[in-house]
Amino acid sequence: MSVDPSPSSAVSNVPPLLAAAARQQGDRLPVWFMRQAGRALPEYHRARDGVGMLEACARPDLVTEITLQPVRRYGVDGAVVYSDIVVPLRAVGVDLDLVPGTGPVIADPIRDRAGLDRLRPLDPASVDFIAEAIRQLVAELGEQTPVIGFAGAPFTLASYLVEGGPSRDYARTKALMLADPQLWDDLCSRLADIAAEFLAVQIGAGARIVQLFDSWAGSLAPADYRQQVQPHSARVLSRVRELGVPSIHFGVGTGELLPAMAEAGPDVVGADWRVPLAEASRRIGPDHAVQGNLDPALLTAPWPVLADRVRDVIRSGAQAPGHIFNLGHGVPPTTDPDVLTRIVELVHTEGPALRAEVAR
Repeated sequence: MSVDPSPSSAVSNVPPLLAAAARQQGDRLPVWFMRQAGRALPEYHRARDGVGMLEACARPDLVTEITLQPVRRYGVDGAVVYSDIVVPLRAVGVDLDLVPGTGPVIADPIRDRAGLDRLRPLDPASVDFIAEAIRQLVAELGEQTPVIGFAGAPFTLASYLVEGGPSRDYARTKALMLADPQLWDDLCSRLADIAAEFLAVQIGAGARIVQLFDSWAGSLAPADYRQQVQPHSARVLSRVRELGVPSIHFGVGTGELLPAMAEAGPDVVGADWRVPLAEASRRIGPDHAVQGNLDPALLTAPWPVLADRVRDVIRSGAQAPGHIFNLGHGVPPTTDPDVLTRIVELVHTEGPALRAEVAR
């Protein structure tokens, strides 16, 4: 399933990220990194000095600055909005905090019908700070560097709400899903509406591609995913499709779920590092581009070793009908930013030739 790496007139004026998502790869292999806005950048830590994560996410000027930092430093092909998947949950009244070293902590978990009744719909005005930041970003970036919006998928949001925070086994979540399927369906339906509205706000402000993170769906058996989770993700992705922008669907440890994730309706399926992109593409079929999937743990390897792995990812991705280079998960906070700069340079300079090598 190799593809012609040469540009076509139909996509010559389309940003490389959007062309790849549409399976119309041009002469530039696009690259961005999950969690590129923040984490590893010293300028990010300076900008956020003394400012909590959730407070930073609610300040448009700060969101704009942090989102632009990796674009300036790395030269990536997309600017992912600096935010967090729990931002819309807080906006609908969930009492939560982002605890350093732990993650989201929910004060009053949802485990029954009374808890669900506290979860109200998302008022777009309650997240206007995200819309304002995106409007600023669009004005700054112009046409060739799209703003990437994102949201958490219903299962991952539900897992935080039910567990009360991060979990190793998602035991409470799975127990609720199987013991009270009606409550589970109602919870995920409500979360699907919240996620879809959050993405609609971002798209309305100018985001030109969005990613739906189902970070913890890999904890599920395929049958449970298809029956209890996929329909709710499909509901979110259907709303995005109606709004006319491409979507990416990503989860960690989801190798066995890739076909079902593709069937949920994204344009691009993200794969973590456990499955080569050529195999991921075979599993999801020719109607979807792929994203990924360099192992983030390798970012500390010697450059010659890391560079060869980057080339391997490019060659594997060349066997898909569209490829967006990325990591197989987010940028670790200890990453040397100069390493990411070198990866972007390699992807941009060697990507076309490596893809052509596969196509021959």
